[in-house]
Amino acid sequence: MTFHTLNELIAEGVRGRYILVRSDLNVPLDGSTVTDDGRIKASLPVLGKLTDAGARVLVTAHLGRPKGAPEEKYSLKPAVSRLAELASFKVVLAGDTVGSSAKDLAASLQDGEALVLENVRFDARETSKDDAKRAEFAEELVALTGSNGAFVDDAFGAVHRKHASVYDVATRLPSYQGDLVHTEVEVLRKLTADTQRPYVVVLGGSKVSDKLAVIDNLIGKADTILVGGGMLFTFLAAEGHKVAGSLLEEDQIPVVQDYLQRAAAAGTEFIVPTDVVVAEKFAADAAHETVPAEAIEGSSFGAQGIGLDIGPDSAAAFADRIKGAKTVFWNGPMGVFEFEAFSGGTRAVAQALTEADAFTVVGGGDSAAAVRTLGFADDQFGHISTGGGASLEYLEGKELPGLSVLDR
Repeated sequence: MTFHTLNELIAEGVRGRYILVRSDLNVPLDGSTVTDDGRIKASLPVLGKLTDAGARVLVTAHLGRPKGAPEEKYSLKPAVSRLAELASFKVVLAGDTVGSSAKDLAASLQDGEALVLENVRFDARETSKDDAKRAEFAEELVALTGSNGAFVDDAFGAVHRKHASVYDVATRLPSYQGDLVHTEVEVLRKLTADTQRPYVVVLGGSKVSDKLAVIDNLIGKADTILVGGGMLFTFLAAEGHKVAGSLLEEDQIPVVQDYLQRAAAAGTEFIVPTDVVVAEKFAADAAHETVPAEAIEGSSFGAQGIGLDIGPDSAAAFADRIKGAKTVFWNGPMGVFEFEAFSGGTRAVAQALTEADAFTVVGGGDSAAAVRTLGFADDQFGHISTGGGASLEYLEGKELPGLSVLDR
């Protein structure tokens, strides 16, 4: 794929022009407080380049999953407040998306200023499966740019969605690839073509069903797949072990068994934890102990025990594999990292990535939040992706709608 780039747009001249930018401001919140501003910081370079060049920037973004109507808890206010604190240019938030507030503020926007439109998912047409409804909403967004507008997609976390602000606007305006999207695509190319080996993939998170397609596509491509998080218990069950009260997707056991057999034949090694931290209940202060993976029901908590992290032996084994790799892709925490008692596995994986002589990619919002929560800095890793779902679908071999319309 080849794309028109942001630098090409700026070279053409943007002073006084309205540039519609799709950014990713979908950040985690604690009430009205942003708990991880990584995506906001990642959006700043493109917005800064455009405002420095004199553009009048209109920003679209989403937060959460409102049901097609305004909901205060999903307002972009906290995200835009943080953006304004970090930005060197003026940033204001419209009270709506394409209504009177957006139109009035857009009309008064000056060169080098940015206007963020309210959550695009407050309009049901944004995510509609009806092409005509999405097109209608896209036309209203495009109308805000006047007669000489352009579109820049800088929200890699949304490029796998066929949404109005991602897909449809790109078919109606001269469209360009933002720097963030460009970087993400280049990183993913390194994970899918001319990959330096050994290639180690670390997969975690709660459900194996969320990772089935990417696992399927990585068999025969990755040298080693390390399995942690809640999904590990379906793997243990597939190997014939009981997992007590741990998270289990019984309907996926046959699928996992098939993957294990295919991987053995294709030269991809699955490594499943040999020990697990089992807790009495799901709580930060829960009583817990480490047991062999095949003896989870033999813990002090019996059939009610819940596995909440990989054990220290497994964490050490995972770290060794990571340190011996030349390429590492990590998606999904190894345990409930938000609880200190169950953060050891995730911490060990993150630490190993910082020490590996490898090209390292941390993919997914949960993984990115984990490394920051545990005290690691972004620059300790080769790349921290802003688009977990998009990254996985790329690795699954799927076409990403938001990229397909930028493709020249």
